[in-house]
Amino acid sequence: MNLQFTAEENAFRDEVRSFLATQLPSAIQQKVRLGQRLYAEQHICWQNLLNARGWLAPGWPVALGGTGWNPVQKHIFEEECAAAHAPTVVPFGVNMVAPVIIRFGNEAQKSHYLPRILNNHDWWCQGYSEPGAGSDLADIKTRAVRDGDTYIVNGQKTWTTLGQHANMMFCLVRTDSQAKKQAGISFLLIDMQTPGITVRPIITLDGAHEVNEVFLDNVRVPVANRVGEEGQGWTCAKFLLTHERTGIAGLGHAKQALRHLKDVARRQLHRGRPLITAPSFREKIARAELELMALEVTNLRVLAAARDGNAPGAESSLLKIRGSELRQRLSDLTRRALGPQALPFHADFLNGDEMLDDDQAFGACAAAQYFNRRKLSIYGGANEIQKNIVAKTILGM
Repeated sequence: MNLQFTAEENAFRDEVRSFLATQLPSAIQQKVRLGQRLYAEQHICWQNLLNARGWLAPGWPVALGGTGWNPVQKHIFEEECAAAHAPTVVPFGVNMVAPVIIRFGNEAQKSHYLPRILNNHDWWCQGYSEPGAGSDLADIKTRAVRDGDTYIVNGQKTWTTLGQHANMMFCLVRTDSQAKKQAGISFLLIDMQTPGITVRPIITLDGAHEVNEVFLDNVRVPVANRVGEEGQGWTCAKFLLTHERTGIAGLGHAKQALRHLKDVARRQLHRGRPLITAPSFREKIARAELELMALEVTNLRVLAAARDGNAPGAESSLLKIRGSELRQRLSDLTRRALGPQALPFHADFLNGDEMLDDDQAFGACAAAQYFNRRKLSIYGGANEIQKNIVAKTILGM
């Protein structure tokens, strides 16, 4: 097993850096650097630039518009994007529903939806979680009853990320209430403009409108919008979740967060000296850096195995657990380093012509990021569930 990058992979890193230096819009880069939220139009702008370069869909087959990158190249690309303060690609279309359509969809679905995903004509959201079914997705209650060439769908989805922007939703529904829980689920593609759909915002602890509730009241969905056979939705769902968990560890983002934490700790004063020189805080940074180094080695081992043709198993769960916990700790340390500057405030209290310097802008977002990062250990499969997977598959418990 060779954990070193090859000459070709290092040349690829240089190519990515050159692209980011010349193509990433400075206004978008600045907002990401300061931890501010992007508008939907800014996400689309960046994804259109990636698509024009042929780099939007690393996980797709080349024949359908993919890059042909191996797992190591994909890792390098994500790491360089994080270091350059590029936005994360909104995953629901490119990285989540598209692989399901490619794997389980028919030719009509592939020819219709895949080009629209690449060209950013459709914004997708995920209809998985329900008020009584989050980590236990097999317990979903949303029903789809066959009526000729359509399904009539009734139910409620929750925590629907960025659903306020979406015109399409991939949705798990129960099509057979008599079958075993997993066997009675189907996977539908739903037009969000269909009569009977209501989207209501959920304002999170950081004051943002990121997630939503979606209500479906006698929504008619063509049977042609079902991916795979009826009752095959659980297979589609598991396949999709493997793609969702791939990037949750966020190694590149964790490395960037550590660099930012060190920079803040050098500027913040503690008893007249830089905070980074305080032994107690320096020890916390060092511990986080050591854990990040260990996480990176584990990630490289998984990538080396994938490069050799081996598929990762429970290792992806370990990466998700440690990666999400580490990113939460880094956001907490940054908030602590900023001290009172990290206190939340409302923009209405600023004068119209008042400008924030970098430290003030970072502080304004630090508390919001800290609150938002709490979700990392829950979504994509709660860490407790991932620990159960590790216990069963690695420890044999």
